[in-house]
Amino acid sequence: MENKLHYFYVLECRDQSYYAGYTNDLEKRITAHNKGKGAKYTRSRRPVVVIYQKPYETKQEAMRAEKLFKQLSRKQKEKYLNEGWNDENMATE
Repeated sequence: MENKLHYFYVLECRDQSYYAGYTNDLEKRITAHNKGKGAKYTRSRRPVVVIYQKPYETKQEAMRAEKLFKQLSRKQKEKYLNEGWNDENMATE
């Protein structure tokens, strides 16, 4: 069985908003977002650009990082993206 990584990723949309997601095939997912086949949120905000990605061993870890990121304020998200907090810091900030 192939050991496939799972990714937490952040996109910056055309309107400078952020979209966070999870995938096990980052290239395919970004292509889908930019073709309007990704999340409903990104369809009207194309093109999108990957500004952050972090691989995880398990789907659960990647989805946990996504959930924590989505709970942050814009200011906290920018700090996370610029300083590369670890997931434990993200949960306590």
